[in-house]
This record gives sequence, structure tokens and C-alpha cells, in this order.
Amino acid sequence: MGIITDTIKSIFQTLNKLSRPYFSLEDNQLKFKIDSDKFFYYSIDNLEIKTRHDSYVLEAYTINSDDIYLEYIHTDVDANWNGLPLPHFIELLKTNLKLNSMDLLEKKEFKHYDFLTYKINNEYILNIIYIYELNKDIFIIDTKSNLYEKLLKNFDKSYVYNFEKNKNIALSFNLSLVRNNAINNYFGLNSSED
Repeated sequence: MGIITDTIKSIFQTLNKLSRPYFSLEDNQLKFKIDSDKFFYYSIDNLEIKTRHDSYVLEAYTINSDDIYLEYIHTDVDANWNGLPLPHFIELLKTNLKLNSMDLLEKKEFKHYDFLTYKINNEYILNIIYIYELNKDIFIIDTKSNLYEKLLKNFDKSYVYNFEKNKNIALSFNLSLVRNNAINNYFGLNSSED
């Protein structure tokens, strides 16, 4: 009887580790899952959280802090993106900031994580981290490059950030895929064929 109990307990612990989310917000800290046993924490201060609503999402919010902007979207199981989420976010960013140019300087991909560095209008750098899970998409803009560099080093120990870091950049991010979904139709109900 003990072997069966131990086996069931082991299976439950393994499933529990595998089902942990890749991103969460806890006590003013962003928590990132690196692997089943390792997490990376990043503290943020002066944060403003706005809950976002749409009939196709279970949970959605944006976080704005001194150097981090984040949008978290957990879509309903019956919802489907009308295209890839990251290009939708990039296009909304370009439109919202009225950008003339957005040149991709670097792209790194790891399991469930994309790291992108852009040169904006030949003036400053924006780092974007995209995290994806089943029915969850997280978009992070890092204006100071600190989170970007530290998180990326958890996946590639030899990584060196080779771009100029922004000193005092004041950008106002007032963008949300969820808020603009009714107008731009980023996601909606799955269409089923009989």
C-alpha cells in the first residue's frame, strides 16, 4: 500500500510542478518560471494596476511602473487569437507611440519566452519580453533593460547585453490589446465547423 501511495504522491508533485504558471505577480514582485524547480523574481515599485475587461477573457490587467509596462491576458478556452498575439502587440505599440521606425536588433527564443530588442526612431532602445502559455499571453516592455537582461541570463548564462541602456526616458504606455479588442478584433470566439 505504501508503494502505491508514494507513487501517487510523486505523480501529483510532478504534475503540480509542471502546471505552475510561467508568470505571476506576487507582493509587488514579478515571478518567472525558469524550469520546474527554479524561479526568477523581479521587484517593481510605484506600480499602477488596471483591470481590463472583455467578454473573451477570464482575467486581464495592465501594470505600469517606473520602467516596466506589462499586459497580462488570460483568454477564455473558447476564444481564439485572430493572428499571432506578439505582432498584434507590436503594431499597437507602434500606433500608440506614433513611431517612425522600430528596428529589431536582437531576438532570443527560449521555451515559452521571446526576448526582443528594438531601436526606436534611431533614438532609444525598447526591450520586449513575450511569455506565452495555454490561453495566456504576457507582454512586457522594459525601458531600462534591467529585467530583460537579468531574466535572459537565467536562460543563457553567457548572455551579454550589447546595447546602449536608456538613461532617463519618459514614455507613457497607455495601450492594451484587451481594451482595443472590440475595435481591432484581436481575438474572439472560436469558429466551429459542423
